[in-house]
Amino acid sequence: MSVSFPRAMKESELSERDKQDTTRMAALGNEVSPGESTAQLYIDPVKEAKLLAKLDLFLVPIIMLAYLACFLDRSNIGNVKVAGMPEDIGASEAEFSTAISIFYATYVAFETPLAIVTKKLTPRYLLTGLCVAWSLVTVFSGFITSIGGLYATRLLLGTCEAGLFPGLNLYLTLVYRREEQAKRVSYLFACTALAGAFGGLLAYALLKMDGVAGVAGWRWVYFLEGAFSIVVGLAIWFGLPNDPTNAYFLNAEERQVMAVRAAINQQYMGSEEFDWQEVKAGLRDPKVYLSGVIQFCQNILLNGFSTFLPSILRALGYTGLSTQYLTIPVYLLGAIVFIIVAVISDKMRLRFPFFFATNFIGAAGYIVLLTVSNNSVKYFATFLCAVAVYTGPGLNLTWLNVNVAPQYRRAAAIGLQQTLGNTAGIVAGQIYRSPPYVLGNAFSLGAVGLAQVTILGLAQYLKYSANKKAKIVAGDIQDKRRVKTGDRELDFKYHF
Repeated sequence: MSVSFPRAMKESELSERDKQDTTRMAALGNEVSPGESTAQLYIDPVKEAKLLAKLDLFLVPIIMLAYLACFLDRSNIGNVKVAGMPEDIGASEAEFSTAISIFYATYVAFETPLAIVTKKLTPRYLLTGLCVAWSLVTVFSGFITSIGGLYATRLLLGTCEAGLFPGLNLYLTLVYRREEQAKRVSYLFACTALAGAFGGLLAYALLKMDGVAGVAGWRWVYFLEGAFSIVVGLAIWFGLPNDPTNAYFLNAEERQVMAVRAAINQQYMGSEEFDWQEVKAGLRDPKVYLSGVIQFCQNILLNGFSTFLPSILRALGYTGLSTQYLTIPVYLLGAIVFIIVAVISDKMRLRFPFFFATNFIGAAGYIVLLTVSNNSVKYFATFLCAVAVYTGPGLNLTWLNVNVAPQYRRAAAIGLQQTLGNTAGIVAGQIYRSPPYVLGNAFSLGAVGLAQVTILGLAQYLKYSANKKAKIVAGDIQDKRRVKTGDRELDFKYHF
């Protein structure tokens, strides 16, 4: 579907921020009058393409590094599990599963509040602080000697990591327009796959350090991965500008283009002033709850697969370090497929068909894992699972991103969606308890099925909402809607 631009405004309707933007654009050579419709604003497509390339070059690597470090420090518990950590700290299978799940108790509790305050605290301060905090928790995880210590570090890790993903996601909405977001969100979710691949490769190397300085290999995994995350925190501090429209790496002409893009995107972004009414509107939006159910289902797959793939492979008969390096191609395929799908999705401005199709591929993978006895075929099935595991959560988040406005309503919506979705982490730790993980794979297959039904429901709700707007515009029905701003404006077009 096409992007709609905001309606033309009278001068009296413009906020102080809008007036400042138009003044700045005029000073830069754009004769933008307050009464001019943003549909009349023009951006040279060649200049815009160069700007996007520059934004991607400077911002995307930092954003990807941040989420890579976050997910690496969260999911490495799957790598250390097969390296003897449970035995060293005297943890039973059930206790270790609880340690995996307990991370999400604090993660989901702090996710929505941190998403809402991201703008106020500024991304640079909040994201850097969170990154340094969880890095230290990861380092100190290498010193634990009991299951109680593991529980404590996992709870602290969940608290520190809670605000990162919604914060990064909201930051992307500050930089990129609606039709540019799936590709960039794909970079974040590609990092979940890369964290698995890199984590498997790194664990393979670090576990060879077993006994160095009298320290177990799994402890070296925590020490060195935590140290890496501290370096990433410094990269966030020095490389991620709070105001992307005036970023240090942009020249005057590029800042001019950013100003015009900001004006065009005004309906999507809205006021920068915090407004509880917008937060309440986001929390009452049916789209958010449908999306939250979908995210819960997709995160059952993501959290179970990304954490337990080494254990799943060990249950298939692969042993020792081979369980680490055999995960690498599976994760890489998931990342590559998602990026390709996201690029096409952005170009076509369609989410539903790609989302629905990739879930079918994942469902086929889980069916094979449950019904076939040949271990080589089962290993192939993990590649099919990876397609849905990494594509689904990212496309779902993008689908919500582009259909909720303005920014504080979107912040509340994303926070709530992620909170609902990430409760799946509590479940994932309980269903993948013992080999051959029939319960975990069966539960994941059921989650895909429920996701597909809910995806159809969300598509129908968006269609219903769009048709209702069309009837109001045509005068066929009276406009009795309580909320009429942001994405509820009659000229705001939904992406299907």
